[in-house]
Amino acid sequence: MRRRSFLSHTAAAAAVAVPGWGRAQQAAPGIDLASKTVTVGAFTPITGPVPFYAILTHGADAYFKWANETNALNGWKINYVTYDDGYEPARSVAVTRRLVEESKVFALAAPIGTAQSVAVIPYAKEVGLPMIAPIGGATALFSERLVFPLLPDYGWSAASTLDYVAAAPVNAGRVSLLWQNDEVGRSAKRGFDMHCAALKKEAAESIPFEIRTTDFTAQVRRLANAKSDAVVFFGSNANLAAALKTAERIGFTTKWLAPFYTADPTTRKLAGPLLNGVYFSSWLLPVDADDAEVKAYRTSVAKHWPNDPVGVLGLNGWTNGALFVKGFQMLLASGKPLTRESLVEVMETMNNQNFGGARNVGFKPGDHRGTRQECIIQATADAFKLERDFKAFPSEVFDAKLA
Repeated sequence: MRRRSFLSHTAAAAAVAVPGWGRAQQAAPGIDLASKTVTVGAFTPITGPVPFYAILTHGADAYFKWANETNALNGWKINYVTYDDGYEPARSVAVTRRLVEESKVFALAAPIGTAQSVAVIPYAKEVGLPMIAPIGGATALFSERLVFPLLPDYGWSAASTLDYVAAAPVNAGRVSLLWQNDEVGRSAKRGFDMHCAALKKEAAESIPFEIRTTDFTAQVRRLANAKSDAVVFFGSNANLAAALKTAERIGFTTKWLAPFYTADPTTRKLAGPLLNGVYFSSWLLPVDADDAEVKAYRTSVAKHWPNDPVGVLGLNGWTNGALFVKGFQMLLASGKPLTRESLVEVMETMNNQNFGGARNVGFKPGDHRGTRQECIIQATADAFKLERDFKAFPSEVFDAKLA
């Protein structure tokens, strides 16, 4: 099992007195009071079917290094330890056990994978281990007391997309859904259908496709025959590019809307200028945004991981890393003992916080739906631009229990 330890050393900063704890406090696992270092960890797929997901881990690591370099934690440093799990849930549990027993981590921070994070929950509950910003989209993550996710349910995003395209100024009358036939697409379909019912609309078409689809001729002809004014798409970057190319080939023109993870330079490489004009519903600011922390992401990842592309995957990891930093800042300011339980307590008081590429994040006891709003991004010839500011998810979908 391969191990990576990401520890950034910065010049010693002046110690800042933190009320409410002192030398008599017994250090929790992962807390080194003498060196003012907190150790956190994650499982990540360095090997296996999706090794490129390690870009997410690199983004989180870049944020931790940036936090250390800018003294974001008042003299405290973050030691980030990760192990390869091959994207296998059983190995994710073994990695987490090793992080707890050998590396003595204070918390998990930005571990990778939906099924992987869900598999780790029973062990985390057994040892009282906070799971901060697991990068996955399972509904099961939203109600666990120890788990603080950022990624929204895809059903919320699909409803937010429909809400945008059906209203002024777009006013698309006939809206279709083109969805990947797996849990990503099925989650999107649930939210889309639910919001259609609330708007008293019917989908012009609702068409599934398999993830390996490269020729969308049959699907696009159905969209064209349905006279779709807009198409809400939920699938991979490659699928989106293939659908756009098919639409151009058969002469079908419509407004295309896609999920946040496709608002990325990798999609532009696949789709070329056909991506221009596509809209994206996103819980993250555009990767090209003129925002201080997004600009810091671009600079930091280029410095620490120069071989990684600057895009949504990295910004996603960066923002999930930022959630731990925000939570630990709140813990230091609270005066509570530096324990795992105290971290959970203060995280549940987080309200309308902005960090990384996320906006208006909050958690409450019994409600760990951290991301509560999305913006609309549009691809232009040379960038991804903010088209509409952040807006709350449609309530009838956001407040529903999406299985």
